[in-house]
Amino acid sequence: MATTTDQAVRHLLDEGRARARRLGPDQVRLWDALARSAEGGKRFRPALVVAAHDALGGTRQEAAAATGAAIELLHTALVVHDDVIDGDDVRRGRLNVSGTFRAGAREAGADAGGADALALAAGILAGDLALATAVRAVATCGAPRDVTERLLDLLDAALHTTAAGELADVTLSLGLGAASMAESLGAAERKTSAYSFALPLQAGAVLADADEDTVERLGEAGRVLGIGFQLVDDLLGVFGDPARTGKSTTSDLRDAKQTPLLVHARSTSQWARLEPYVGRDLAADDLAEARALLTASGSRAFVEALAARHHASAVRTVEELDLPVDVLGPLLTSFGLDEAAA
Repeated sequence: MATTTDQAVRHLLDEGRARARRLGPDQVRLWDALARSAEGGKRFRPALVVAAHDALGGTRQEAAAATGAAIELLHTALVVHDDVIDGDDVRRGRLNVSGTFRAGAREAGADAGGADALALAAGILAGDLALATAVRAVATCGAPRDVTERLLDLLDAALHTTAAGELADVTLSLGLGAASMAESLGAAERKTSAYSFALPLQAGAVLADADEDTVERLGEAGRVLGIGFQLVDDLLGVFGDPARTGKSTTSDLRDAKQTPLLVHARSTSQWARLEPYVGRDLAADDLAEARALLTASGSRAFVEALAARHHASAVRTVEELDLPVDVLGPLLTSFGLDEAAA
């Protein structure tokens, strides 16, 4: 019986905990906090690997499941590091790695500075552990050597691209200048599309021994799909329900992130009224007013339409390859705001 992606993810986490136990209780505590961060979500990244592999007639089901689990753990690593960068203690409605260690330190009597230092260290170290485990999982997925080397090349390229996107995202938030729409979309493409969409689709194709043109075109489909997904995620970051998404609806505005939503709003007549709500903590009434202004300005509708166009472009590319549209995954067939962020 073939290993499911959930089983493959659980196997990676269990193996990591077994290694941690040999090193001592502090290592177990760090790994367990990381494992909790990997819980939940829709697992669409490993689903994309398996879907692409199967649609292209691949026969390496175990290797596809293992590679999908590795990419899911890569996602966990990047999320843990992203929370450190953003200074967030909560993810999916519960304490993340940094939040867990910060709370534990305060309960033990540490002062705020000491708790902050431990939270920062724990987030960085846990993310590093997840990254190393993800790379190891790809390297030992069981595929032939040339296929594994190609997978590692794809993983390396995705990591470099994602790091550049994360740095661009933070740089744009410095407020040193107004970002253009192209700059904002470019940051989204590099930060999200590379590892969450292009990498899984291309990995599945490589595991199925697809030709290079197919691998490249699936990467393009993933790129535009990922931009669309990030656009919806940006909308959820303001208009979503935190109880469903596990995502704050004030942090993007508080951090003045130059998402396409705000970049577009800056070009409208509503910006003068909206600007005072950007760059600070917002109470419920403030958030309601900011939402109303983003809607009245047409910025919400603009981003929704832009996301839909990117989704449609990805679908066209897949159809041109004579692959079923569901290779893009069940989560991605609709880009409505009723979907929770992964």
